[in-house]
Amino acid sequence: MIELRNIDKDFVVSKTETNHVLKNLSLTINDGDFITLIGSNGSGKSTLLNTLAGSLKPTKGEIYFDGVNVSKLNDYQRADLIGRVFQDPNLGTIGDISIEENLAIAFKRGQKRTLSWALKKNNLALYQKYLTPLNLGLEGRLKEKMSSLSGGQRQAVTLLMATIRKPKLLLLDEHTAALDPKTSRKILSLTDNLIKDNQLTALMITHNMKDALKYGNRLLMLQEGRIIADYSKEEKEKLSVDDLYQKFDEAEDLN
Repeated sequence: MIELRNIDKDFVVSKTETNHVLKNLSLTINDGDFITLIGSNGSGKSTLLNTLAGSLKPTKGEIYFDGVNVSKLNDYQRADLIGRVFQDPNLGTIGDISIEENLAIAFKRGQKRTLSWALKKNNLALYQKYLTPLNLGLEGRLKEKMSSLSGGQRQAVTLLMATIRKPKLLLLDEHTAALDPKTSRKILSLTDNLIKDNQLTALMITHNMKDALKYGNRLLMLQEGRIIADYSKEEKEKLSVDDLYQKFDEAEDLN
């Protein structure tokens, strides 16, 4: 279980101005949850993910992973807990080294091992095993540089890298937004399969209302730094895209 308790996140704009992005936000993420997160621009979605990852520290409040307070830990100190895929496929991999070297780095995350250990023959066979189900032919291209791959191929490898050590929490920050519609659908399907097959806990930001309803077992709506709705799988199945837009309109009218 992952818990956020009364989280505030403020950014100082000037001596007289502070931007209050997250406001007394509390959230419980249960093991096995696949949560889709929607919200208008500036609602705090990316700030929430960055706070969970440790890239940002909460101004107030606490974050717990299985009862352990990780609020003051930096992102590299949470590396064995968090898997992350960004919007830009280039951010999750290193273009100047090979596919196998990228996978080796991901494979030894949180372990005191050398790169040569992770590149052992047995592990190379393991990487091929992981790559084969992607159906991209990458299992036969381990020696090629990551920069030679298309955006979709690179994002698929990034997903594999983020999940290969089965993190406590997988964070997906609009990870299909930079891809064409066909490739986006393929990556989303791959994402769903990886989460289900590995029984992962995940939080995915999306601007696509259809995808928010289609994927996951929970749907969160964020508005001005607050969670305004938390729908279960059963509730999601009764909602339409128009229902979601209406909920946003009602929240804006209240403000």
